[in-house]
Amino acid sequence: MLETKMATQLLYLTDFTLLSCQAQVVEVTAYEDKPAIILDQTVFYPQGGGQPADQGFIVVADSAGQKARFRVEMVRFADGLVHHIGVFEEGELAAGAQVKCEVDAQRRGLNSRNHSAGHVVDMAVHALGLGWIPGKGYHFPEGPYVEYAKSGDAPLDRVALREALAKKCNELIVRDAETRALFITKEKMATVCHHVPDYIPEGKPARVILFGDFGVPCGGTHVARLRDIGQMTIRKIKPSSGGKIKVGYNVVG
Repeated sequence: MLETKMATQLLYLTDFTLLSCQAQVVEVTAYEDKPAIILDQTVFYPQGGGQPADQGFIVVADSAGQKARFRVEMVRFADGLVHHIGVFEEGELAAGAQVKCEVDAQRRGLNSRNHSAGHVVDMAVHALGLGWIPGKGYHFPEGPYVEYAKSGDAPLDRVALREALAKKCNELIVRDAETRALFITKEKMATVCHHVPDYIPEGKPARVILFGDFGVPCGGTHVARLRDIGQMTIRKIKPSSGGKIKVGYNVVG
């Protein structure tokens, strides 16, 4: 009989500002021919949802003198398990070892700023009454954007719209709303979210990020307060495939 492993506990879902934690090694394995470690719980964010993976270290230094240091270069989520993929810089690990996870704070900070900024674009689109429906988001440092389904066929003054969106985004950041996560069913999401995607499963809690009172279904990491984003620019607004429109943005500072 195949052993069924317990799903990795994702600590970042409830506290996305957490950058370290204690954990226990469940298995040392391989992922696409690279060394990988599975833990009982983790603060490492696996790549997905338009956000890059965290990087950092998994370390152990116990009273018996055992030392190990594993550099986490990529994180992937598969079948309920988080695979921390990388290389051993010192020692080795085995199932049952007690370790400490340490996320690269600078990388996480930039990824969180970019992801939150994408949702600030959502907020600005809503505040300007554009009626666009958010779709794909790409929150990597290299060319982040949000894609929308545009209502109507009227031509857009993209220059004026780019200026209006940038102004509104920075106004929202200055208001400095607090960011928090909650878990509610799809049926209740309409009370806090302006758009609820069809892919959200029914009948069980799903994660919503609240920027003040503006809710967005999201599984990523975010800034604690909107002012932590810094400033934003709207890089470009251009048509995309299927009649959609793509809004490119950058975070500054």
